[in-house]
Amino acid sequence: MSEKIKAISLFSSAGIGELLLPKDKIEVVAANELLKARADCYSFFNPSTEMLCGDITDTNIKNKIINIAKSNDVKLLIATPPCQGLSTLGKNKGQLQYENDRRNFLILEVVEIIEQCDFDYVLIENVPKFIEMYFPDNGEYKKLEEILREKFSDRYNIDIRVLNAKDYGVAQSRPRAIIKIWKKGLVWSWPVAEKEITLREAIGHLPSLEPGEDSGIPWHYAKPQNERAVLAMRHTAPGKSAIANEVYYPKKEDGTRIKGFHNTFKRMTWDQPCPARTTYCGSISSHNNVHPGYLQPDGTYSDPRVLTLLETFIVSSIPEDIRFPKDASDTFIRTVIGEAIPPRLMERIVELIGK
Repeated sequence: MSEKIKAISLFSSAGIGELLLPKDKIEVVAANELLKARADCYSFFNPSTEMLCGDITDTNIKNKIINIAKSNDVKLLIATPPCQGLSTLGKNKGQLQYENDRRNFLILEVVEIIEQCDFDYVLIENVPKFIEMYFPDNGEYKKLEEILREKFSDRYNIDIRVLNAKDYGVAQSRPRAIIKIWKKGLVWSWPVAEKEITLREAIGHLPSLEPGEDSGIPWHYAKPQNERAVLAMRHTAPGKSAIANEVYYPKKEDGTRIKGFHNTFKRMTWDQPCPARTTYCGSISSHNNVHPGYLQPDGTYSDPRVLTLLETFIVSSIPEDIRFPKDASDTFIRTVIGEAIPPRLMERIVELIGK
């Protein structure tokens, strides 16, 4: 049996993305997260991993990470930094102040840690726009790929792609930028695309629920919803937005019409993967969040609600029997899911290390 690859996780959040990491292959020895509630949740899932809760720009925290990597012969770095960068270039006082604060470019902390350690493999994951952003580097503006190639192409292979989770066993359309860095002489292939999983295939077996109802199945209970929004959604078909309704449209308390984009107050479609679950996936008014529903005899549609937590777990490739810390609220759980790469996609990428 081959020895486990030791890893460090940076910007680990609550650990959602790592839920399916192959335990027989990967041992995460340390993780870093800024926010205590997320760090505590990570430790709940991974009690044997040393959690360094704090700011990675703090020299003490960063030195601890580097020392752990060196003393434990860590060969894999997983980093999912926030996507701060410069999407447009234009000199002004505000931008210069922004650039002078390293906290706004946390990926540069990752670059420094790579420089000081001896990793065999590095996985950086983020939203697709991340790889189009510019970062200040020695008085110049460069995309991340240019910075990485200048610093590491003599020792490492660097490959950057945008993968959509729906192509890799996840019932959710969720594009992610994947940056793989691995030592020359080693191998790390890309996963092969699979058939898409529709929302019907993923959650169609679960009982229909009205807002406020509880099925008795763990995690499958429906959040209460505003009655005005419920009425509008009852008259909205799958794939449609209540914003476009001529009569039953979303209203404010005073009865005036709520204005919104075409994908707000919108039902999903049964025959496609679920739209991306964001940190606002618990809001019926946010983007593409409403259950597709079923046509009723009176011409209205059932399930005028957001997905239950169980449905959200399923479309995010999170184990259905997952347990969270007792103090984890519905909002917290939905937020950390919305922040994370679907664990099945992470698993598919990491399991091919060395293959």
